Amino acid sequence: MRMNVSAEPDGAGLRPLSARSVVLSLLLGTHPPRLPVKDLLRLVEPFGVGGSALRAALSRMTAAGDLRRTDDAVYGLSDRLLARQRRQDEAVRPRTRAWQGDWEMLIITTTGRGPAERADLRTRLAFLRLAELREGVWLRPANLVRPLPADVLEITEPCTARPSRPASELAAELWPLTTWAATARALLSRAAEAHRPPDRFTVFAAAVRHLLKDPVLPPELLPADWPGDDLRGAYAAYRAELGEPAEGG
Repeated sequence: MRMNVSAEPDGAGLRPLSARSVVLSLLLGTHPPRLPVKDLLRLVEPFGVGGSALRAALSRMTAAGDLRRTDDAVYGLSDRLLARQRRQDEAVRPRTRAWQGDWEMLIITTTGRGPAERADLRTRLAFLRLAELREGVWLRPANLVRPLPADVLEITEPCTARPSRPASELAAELWPLTTWAATARALLSRAAEAHRPPDRFTVFAAAVRHLLKDPVLPPELLPADWPGDDLRGAYAAYRAELGEPAEGG
């Protein structure tokens, strides 16, 4: 069921709410990500989702493998969406360390992969906040504290590098920093103007999606007045407003 809310898709990445998107966002923001139907009924009501629409969405999402249902009518995220929750948690609270000037580099060493496999690998490397310098060579400043998945390491050669080009120049080429910052500021503006629960929910769902694209670069490589921390702080305040942990999405 599509709800008639004021937020429309725009440059800030807003999307109309649906019963499915409300349920997913609620579960992605819950730790552990499981809720009984009675709690879901209460939580979705402010967004215009009625009981019949909720139950229909839960049935479709379970059949599609998005959710798991226990015998006591508790719904939780599937393994695939648990991985998405972990990514969103890391987007909201990335772990970093002081940058010493090194860059981490992954060189893809396997060949013969089909288009779908190549596309999947590109998506996964982007989720790891790496950027493609040229075909088969991905890198980023070595300021993140996060393990690389074992299956990624099986098909790549990791190494440490210090590019000869100025680091700030290379970062500006690899990531659309100006565009990202402009969208983040638009989201912060929309959040400040949004007062109805559906509007705020829509804005902050878009904020989490946008934070997934934040390269989390060292401060010295970012443009002045970078809004990443402001957007994270606004999202954390929103989760506190809902009475939920700040690390969800």
